[in-house]
Amino acid sequence: MPHESKLKLDRIGYWSEIKLDIVKRYASEYSKILAAQPSPGFYHVYIDAFAGAGMHVSRRTGGFKPGSPLNALLVTPPFREYHLIDIDREKVDILRELVEQRRPEQCAVHVYEGDCNSVLLTDVFPTVRYEDYRRALCLLDPYGLHLDWKVVETAGRMRSIDMFLNFPVADMNRKVFWRNPAGVAESDIARMNAFWGDESWREVAYTTDKDLFQMMEKTDNETIAGAYRQRLRDVAHFKRVPRPLPMRNSKGSVVYYLFFASQKPVASRIVEYIFDKYRKRGQS
Repeated sequence: MPHESKLKLDRIGYWSEIKLDIVKRYASEYSKILAAQPSPGFYHVYIDAFAGAGMHVSRRTGGFKPGSPLNALLVTPPFREYHLIDIDREKVDILRELVEQRRPEQCAVHVYEGDCNSVLLTDVFPTVRYEDYRRALCLLDPYGLHLDWKVVETAGRMRSIDMFLNFPVADMNRKVFWRNPAGVAESDIARMNAFWGDESWREVAYTTDKDLFQMMEKTDNETIAGAYRQRLRDVAHFKRVPRPLPMRNSKGSVVYYLFFASQKPVASRIVEYIFDKYRKRGQS
């Protein structure tokens, strides 16, 4: 493991390991289907917007756990091209070393250091245009409210991208959805607006007007996730958005929802099948 002593790798829990397994399973099916298309077929690409160092440490076992980029590099048949992005320079350095050790032959692997919200729109998405017979599987797995809606909406309107997305509802509850909204930091409100795409989250997040103590009643997590699912369909124009998978911590609380969005019925059916296998396994 390169640079192990120089960087503390992310420690991930059981629910995060499930997420990695889900993405790996779908990536394998996706690559098989796209690679089997009659010539000239589709040029299929893997995109990881919050790639990290490519390796984690399991909280359950204490051992190393390959991250989503390494899992994607091991998919057979391989993707034709890989785009891996992270904003942390140390993690990017480790990722580059790991990629060099595992790069599939005759496959292009691009590793970017930078903010995925700009890198995706300027450098990556333009390479997977629908009219060029290019297709992509994109993983958007932010650490918190660090993703812009413009990225999600662009992916949907391009019609060429299947997408997994981490909807960090626990971070929203911690930073934004307070019973006293007046106490929320302006910077957190701005991040929430950017993630949601506008301020309509306010209408979803609260069920009543302020009470005598100037407090608000918060909507439940499932309602909030349902409203975002509707935005993926109505605003981002993804035709297929299965019910998201709630991912829980060891106490059973929902930490985030794993969304999938696509244009294709077959993609939705595959993910629904995978989600159903794990739906009751989100807590250890």
